Amino acid sequence: MTTTPELGRWDGLLAARTRGEVGDGIAFVLAFLGVPDLISFAGGFPDPETFPRERVSTLFQELAASGEATAFQYAPTRGLAGLLDALAGRLETLQGRRPADDELLITSGAIEALELVAKSFLDPGDVVVVEGPTYLGSIQAFRGFEATLVVVGMDEHGLDVEDLQRRLAGGLRPKLVYSIPDHQNPAGVSLDAERRTLLVELAQHYGFLIVEDVAYRELSFSDGSLPSLWSLAPDVVVQTGTTSKTFFPGVRLGWAVGPADISARLVSAKQNTDQCAGALGQRLFEESLRRGWIDEQLVLSRALYRRKCARMLGALERWMPDGAHWTQPEGGFFSWLTLPDGADSVDVARLAAERGVGIVPGTLFFPDGRGADTVRLSFSMVAEPQIDDGIERLAALLATSAAERAGTETMRTRMDHGWSS
Repeated sequence: MTTTPELGRWDGLLAARTRGEVGDGIAFVLAFLGVPDLISFAGGFPDPETFPRERVSTLFQELAASGEATAFQYAPTRGLAGLLDALAGRLETLQGRRPADDELLITSGAIEALELVAKSFLDPGDVVVVEGPTYLGSIQAFRGFEATLVVVGMDEHGLDVEDLQRRLAGGLRPKLVYSIPDHQNPAGVSLDAERRTLLVELAQHYGFLIVEDVAYRELSFSDGSLPSLWSLAPDVVVQTGTTSKTFFPGVRLGWAVGPADISARLVSAKQNTDQCAGALGQRLFEESLRRGWIDEQLVLSRALYRRKCARMLGALERWMPDGAHWTQPEGGFFSWLTLPDGADSVDVARLAAERGVGIVPGTLFFPDGRGADTVRLSFSMVAEPQIDDGIERLAALLATSAAERAGTETMRTRMDHGWSS
């Protein structure tokens, strides 16, 4: 005998903070992975071409054959000593500062690092400033602890730090300010040098903690990079990073680095989540760092994503109708498309899927309902030959929708003037 689950059966037992929150934003994006024959600009996924299959296979065989137990055992909550040392050295090389032993910990992806920060710092009602738009996983992480999210806008130079300064002077008092300064998800823009300096000065003056997400920092299309916020002011910044974009997502590894007293709190919080990040992934990543394989792969990955980005931007320039405009990323995975006047991104996403194109409506990247006229476009995983076709289909849809809206508006005008049609 089969039974049908009773819808809503457990609603009365749910924690109050989770009622009405089903976490469908990330699920919406991940669902596109299973749709056949879809040209998807939806997910922020790395291209499988960048996955180091052969090298990982070699490493796995080496670890197994050597009789090493470390890779197959539980790890210390802070992380394996070998990876902590290798990662600290990499941060010193790339950002000019080596974290002390008690400032760095290994996490199960950057999203866990955000969760640990939220768990350690936030009480119900506490204010967190986020960029508008921002990474949808951060919205879910902070809302999971009943924070009040305040949006500060962005432009082509990143977070509008001057506006944040005005609002702080007017009485805004956040505990945390969350920023993705490099090749931001979803906007694709980077925070300029002057704003980085001002942001850390504001944190030092007003006493809030900056949570810096560097998921895309190593995926610049050009040589050189601006100073990280953590390197500018390690006393007021917790930096979170991930290996998902530079190694591969299957190992679910990330890190958090910040002041020692904060790091200790994050380690304590991690003991009550997953206890430790997977040791096998830690050893694979450590060896890949030490053998220089990560840097070799990054050269190829940057070239691949630079090429894909240029192709998508060229297609947007050729096909998009008047009224549409988009950001010009210099790294990362994303461009942010603003639709012609009157277009609704949720409707556009639905109609685009019917035409075989996956996009993500901008509303998912705001905690306050904004973004109805915007769309995130990810060029990272879509096959290069499909980029032109996908953008052309999307542009045709927008042009048709604009024509239909214009026709409807003309009809309304005639009716307002008493004309028949």
